[in-house]
Amino acid sequence: MIIDRWTLDVPLAWDRWNVHLSVAAGLALLGGLYVYLGGLRSAPRHVASFVGALVVLFLALNGPLHNLSDSYLFSAHMAQHLLLTLVFPPLLLYGTPAWVVRPLLGPRWIMAVARVATRPLMAAIIFSAPIVIWHVPVLYEAALRHHNLHIVQHLVFLSTAVIMWWPVLSPIPELPRAQHLVQLLYLFLLGIPMSVTGALITLSDSVLYPFYATAPRVGGLSPLDDQQIGGLLMWVLGGLMLWIVMTVIWFRWSFWDARGDAERAVPLDAYGVGGSGPGTGRN
Repeated sequence: MIIDRWTLDVPLAWDRWNVHLSVAAGLALLGGLYVYLGGLRSAPRHVASFVGALVVLFLALNGPLHNLSDSYLFSAHMAQHLLLTLVFPPLLLYGTPAWVVRPLLGPRWIMAVARVATRPLMAAIIFSAPIVIWHVPVLYEAALRHHNLHIVQHLVFLSTAVIMWWPVLSPIPELPRAQHLVQLLYLFLLGIPMSVTGALITLSDSVLYPFYATAPRVGGLSPLDDQQIGGLLMWVLGGLMLWIVMTVIWFRWSFWDARGDAERAVPLDAYGVGGSGPGTGRN
């Protein structure tokens, strides 16, 4: 059933499956653009990754998880945000070939901004600052109570997370990936603001977000227990996800180092442009 959640005066039952029109339209637009620009000509693993990204976005913004996060549980909302920032963007970037991205960066001013925004330090700031700011209780509460602001919050998380993952999974050599050692340091430092924010939420002895204090209870969780679980998801699970990526990068770096080309750059086929020669690295 396709509905507009926000036309209702009461929260949707958390276990109902609903497809929200705005999400369906956004996914159709994203998928249609991918097909129109030739994304299906990519290797099967890249197409599967892009499809996986769409599935993750669909599951995060529809059905039980969406209903739980919007009306019942802070912990569900945190799980939703982890999907939007740490799962969807890497799948999207890995699955998108260079020839799909280039037309979107065509205007010179967009490319100029992108060259600055996708450098590791700037990308980390662009991602971390909104994560910290949006979890300030007054802003988080406002997003829960005002639909349009909630949409803005999700769009900010999605867009800044794509930028954050760019130094690790850039689809185009013109905006190259960072060197492997830089990627490791980048992801390690990136986890600090998120972990600190999650720890502060977890260790708080009072409910920080009144919206969830008055929400219907699910699973017998008290508002404070729910908040602590949500904080742990951000603090522990979010950090663990970054450490898993760091482990993969470490082994890939070790493999290339054994071949003597770890710091020459990322092979062009990593960008979906074919060939076996190295791309252009970033110092």
